[in-house]
Amino acid sequence: MGLRKGVFGAAAGALAVVLTLSACGASGSKGAGNGDEATKKLANKFTVDWNPQPRDKIKDGGTVTIPVTEIPSQENTMAVGTTTASAAIWNWYNPQLTFLTPEGKWSYNKDYLTDVTHTEKGGNTVVTYTLNPKAVWNDGTPMSWKSFELTWKSCNGSDSKYQTTGDCSNITSVKQGENNRQAVVTYDGPYAWWQSGFGAILNPHITNADVFNNAYQNKLQSDWGAGPYTVDSANFKTGRITFKRNPRWWGNKGKLDRVVYQQMEETAEINAFKNGEVDMATTATKDRLAQVQSMSDVTVHRSTSNAVGLLILNADRPQLRDVNVRKAILEGIDRTTLAKIQYNGLGYTGAVGGSLILLPFQNGYSDSVGNAGYKYSPDEANKLLDAAGWKKGADGIREKDGQKLTLQFPLSGDDPSTVAQGKAIISMEKQIGVSVNIKQIASADFIKTLTGHGWDAFMSGFSMSDPYGANYICYFYCSKSAGQAAAGNNSAAGTKALDTQMRALAKIPDPMKQTQAAMKLESDWYRQTWGELPTTNGPAVVTTKSGLANLAPVPFFGLAAYGSVPVENFGWQK
Repeated sequence: MGLRKGVFGAAAGALAVVLTLSACGASGSKGAGNGDEATKKLANKFTVDWNPQPRDKIKDGGTVTIPVTEIPSQENTMAVGTTTASAAIWNWYNPQLTFLTPEGKWSYNKDYLTDVTHTEKGGNTVVTYTLNPKAVWNDGTPMSWKSFELTWKSCNGSDSKYQTTGDCSNITSVKQGENNRQAVVTYDGPYAWWQSGFGAILNPHITNADVFNNAYQNKLQSDWGAGPYTVDSANFKTGRITFKRNPRWWGNKGKLDRVVYQQMEETAEINAFKNGEVDMATTATKDRLAQVQSMSDVTVHRSTSNAVGLLILNADRPQLRDVNVRKAILEGIDRTTLAKIQYNGLGYTGAVGGSLILLPFQNGYSDSVGNAGYKYSPDEANKLLDAAGWKKGADGIREKDGQKLTLQFPLSGDDPSTVAQGKAIISMEKQIGVSVNIKQIASADFIKTLTGHGWDAFMSGFSMSDPYGANYICYFYCSKSAGQAAAGNNSAAGTKALDTQMRALAKIPDPMKQTQAAMKLESDWYRQTWGELPTTNGPAVVTTKSGLANLAPVPFFGLAAYGSVPVENFGWQK
């Protein structure tokens, strides 16, 4: 499970990658034949299924154990090297300042904020955050405007030592307001997506880049957190993290006694669920679903997914520096076949992606990849490779200057559908004379491998935790010269000219007009670079023990789309 972190929207890098969409995949109640009718109906529609319940309908006490495929060493959710697992873990013991409904309507958490106002002054967007006088960090330090300032300084580019995923260079100042409990944030010009800002803030101890980068390495900073839960134990060797109720919390107490995150591979996850060791599992294929069919007291939850699968090509690798070679390799990929493998036996259609910034059910969506001229065409791919000077050898694999056209392609995890997709890609690329060497890696090594960039092709993915897609266009597509602003572009493809155009989009004050311009520019990026390819937009289906309610305590379960609820309201229904 995983998705885009709406941690700090002004930092257009508030996003986290996950293994593949198999971790957020689909399933059905029968898992065979023509598929499940309930899953079929999710295609191209907006549906959520997260068992929302009033707080007074939730039992007091109990434990929920949640499986995750990895627990990264970096547990500062704003730093480079984190994934959705670290973002979810962060949200359990740090301030949860804002919420979204499943449809994306924004609100603030009154336990931390008594007021948030937005105005335009002198052509600039100004947002004022007033903190709750009761709000205090676990070490006893009162929350103040300084945490907003420190968060801004970590990502405004003034100190390049910060290894951050964020880019908040569009903020010109963060100042104290009427008193120490009020922060006044001023943007450079209009900012259409101000609601995405400051969903989380840093503890006042995180005063410099060294602390920011290193204090959360293989460690959770319990004293620097705040909220209904705090850290009970954290063992990075066994991959087990436990949270308990926080005695310093001033709001409604957490309904659960404990929340546990346990790292395990995907096949182990389904077995652990069957054995009662964890309380939920992604039933992403008919095979996974079939394994839980005989279980009693379980519930299958099906939702429209805000997840996007992604195939990335590393434009820095010698054989991939030619844009036409990259385009050929991508045109050799039949995404419909990949989707059929992903959702085999489920009857689900409409699962091929066309954009990284909007989903098919959102207003303004268009198929940016298709509009750029992409099509699955081995014939066209072969012509492009011929023209680029890559000639087929006796073994059918292309060569140029004595080098074979071979792609090093790590695959993370052991889910059968992921393995099957990898084998399908080998077969597809062989048709155009490209050799693909797959190396299976452990899920725990996913982020290390991805950010190490020692590969030619990589399957990744993410889920969107907010609907402000145009806000993230530079994060996904800016070139390396943009620095931290382009933290989400692992392809190394892009141009400074496109960067300039993407930066200019942020000045468009009308959200819909900015979105329309962003969709066009996204298509232009593909047309000029072909550094990556959206693959699947499938449903989210998760099987839980019956009675587990409010399945959106952090926006990373995928069952409530953009929705998030107070973590203290997650638990077992009465």
